[in-house]
Amino acid sequence: MNYKKGFTLIELLVVVAIIGVLASAVMSNLSKARMKGRDATRISQLRQIQNALAIYYNINGDYPQCLKNELETGCPSPTTFLQGAGIMTTIPNDPLTKIPYTYAARGSGANCNGYHLGASLEDKTNKILQNGADSPASPTVCTGSASAFSGLSYAAGGQQCNATGGAAQPQPASVTTAETCYDLVP
Repeated sequence: MNYKKGFTLIELLVVVAIIGVLASAVMSNLSKARMKGRDATRISQLRQIQNALAIYYNINGDYPQCLKNELETGCPSPTTFLQGAGIMTTIPNDPLTKIPYTYAARGSGANCNGYHLGASLEDKTNKILQNGADSPASPTVCTGSASAFSGLSYAAGGQQCNATGGAAQPQPASVTTAETCYDLVP
């Protein structure tokens, strides 16, 4: 008998199918790891900004109206900024969307005696969301600051808290874990 050495077509197809299943499982886990990594970056950057805001407050006696002088921050006519004050040379943006983090200076007139800082996380099950301030939208923001936002808001990861395409998106009542805004106050 003369047998040919090699694999049959069926054997090759089975091996390719197994490799495909394994590859999809690995890619799924890598996607989750990237998402968690971006969330960790967001949390770290918010804490860096919070520390810089505390230093700014100690030097100036109040908080800045905006984080930086850019139109995309939503500040209509700010005169004080964290960026350029000699504390933080660059204010980081979201690692995925490159959108600035949500910030509103709280106070009356030009006296900014508080702030609300937030970022929308991708992982709705992240335990850090339980430690957020969950601050409501305060109607008293400083003159020149961006609009207030709710700390109990839902937005796609990387978007501004309480905003999706510029429209307010409160937390859906039907989903208990829908909050994605990790927010900080002084």
